Amino acid sequence: MIVDFVTVSTEGLNSSPVADALAGLRANEARYFTNKYQHTFEVAAAEEDPETLDYITRVLALERDIHIASRPLEVTSFEVEGIRMAYVFYESGLSINVMYELAEGGKRAVGFKLSDGMEVPSELAAFKFARQKSKLAGTIRGSYFVIKGQY
Repeated sequence: MIVDFVTVSTEGLNSSPVADALAGLRANEARYFTNKYQHTFEVAAAEEDPETLDYITRVLALERDIHIASRPLEVTSFEVEGIRMAYVFYESGLSINVMYELAEGGKRAVGFKLSDGMEVPSELAAFKFARQKSKLAGTIRGSYFVIKGQY
């Protein structure tokens, strides 16, 4: 499904208790990639793309021993300008992305974003979250860590 950031839809996210905010967060990401890279942000149900979910799950587990309890709803992965991106959107309202520059010595990080209205998951309690205002998503709280390994 192509994510429309002009007309925000909760399609695929309806089971989330913060579906509207999560849809806004997803639309916010779509707008960013459209504006910066002219990339169409397209998501699939998590069960339709197990490779992307496995990749993100493996990076979290190997880098920081993080295991997300919430049910994954949607995923996407793509490459833009030498950067491999992978996203998962969880039922709790959490969004996780893995940004991996393919060039040797490139920037590599895992980013966490919390939808407006959700609590910080216990798995991420050790992280400090900065606040960011978004017209599409309200207040987004975000954090990240740098990836040390090779994936």
